[in-house]
Amino acid sequence: MKVLVTGGSGFLGQEICRQLVARGIVTSSLSRRPSAALERLGVRQHRGDLADLDAVGVAVAGCDAVLHNAALAGVSGPAVPYLATNVLGTRHIIAACRTHGVRTLVHTSTASVVFRPGGLEGVDEYLPHPRRHLAAYPRSKAVAEALVLDADGPELATLALRPHIIWGPGDPHFAPALARAVHAGRLFMPGDGGNLIDTTHVRTAAHAHLLALDRLRQRPELLGGRAYFIGQGEPRPLREIAHGFLAAAGIRARWCAVPARLARAGAAVADVALRNVGSTRTHSLSRFLVAEMLEPHHFDLTAARRDLGFTPPIGFDAALAELTRTAVFARTDHGESPCRTPTTPSVPS
Repeated sequence: MKVLVTGGSGFLGQEICRQLVARGIVTSSLSRRPSAALERLGVRQHRGDLADLDAVGVAVAGCDAVLHNAALAGVSGPAVPYLATNVLGTRHIIAACRTHGVRTLVHTSTASVVFRPGGLEGVDEYLPHPRRHLAAYPRSKAVAEALVLDADGPELATLALRPHIIWGPGDPHFAPALARAVHAGRLFMPGDGGNLIDTTHVRTAAHAHLLALDRLRQRPELLGGRAYFIGQGEPRPLREIAHGFLAAAGIRARWCAVPARLARAGAAVADVALRNVGSTRTHSLSRFLVAEMLEPHHFDLTAARRDLGFTPPIGFDAALAELTRTAVFARTDHGESPCRTPTTPSVPS
């Protein structure tokens, strides 16, 4: 079997490629930048942008399945860049699959497609997309997910996975952003951090993609056109998660709670100000970011367990211990220390 992974050079994409190669699957990647890690794995690399239909077609040709993982992620910024990558890019993937006779398409969506004010507590896949999203990123991903699921049919079986806050060794998003947000031993965060959040270790997320690939090929009539939440299934208070990630990096910080009303007001002002100046930053203070830091978001994984045979290959505590060992090795081996430049932490959802 020949499988294309879009965004194979990214954090999750590389882990998906590693697991595919370990199973002896001929793996290729479509990314905008080359990856030395993928070269070492023997992954064939196609360079190109999802907005370029010709480049997408070249990468898809000859493949039996596509794992569409590439996306522009962020918590702020204008709609156009997200639409170009997440929506137009997904249209191109679907079109190329149909043109080249690809029978299986697994799409990496996000749990944020259903996020709304008030949060999400143990919700399942029957919860519909909200009428309005708090940012362009979840809105664009909701459109892309709908495109993929609507494309399901006899000639192309499709499925979407909704992982949430992907982390692990090499995480370029959540843990580093927390480390940068620490200043003088203090971590200023919206609320008291008691809201329960589920996360997804990178190996768990990649494992779910391989399960989805197998099961969708075996039972397209059962799984086709469906979306599945993916996570560790171990919701923890945000404060506990943040302190755990910081401790893994060797950082001790005191949680300093910013009142919720003040945080929401500041985020609303920031959204307007950034829009007025035409900012294109994707990881600035925003209403979406503050809402995800103040409110619960965890999910019912029953459908993934039943239909995909999904079980996280590593538990949260074991994964955190692994993250600690990896960070200690990195500091010892390279003499590096975590960056502590003050900034707003971002939530890769």
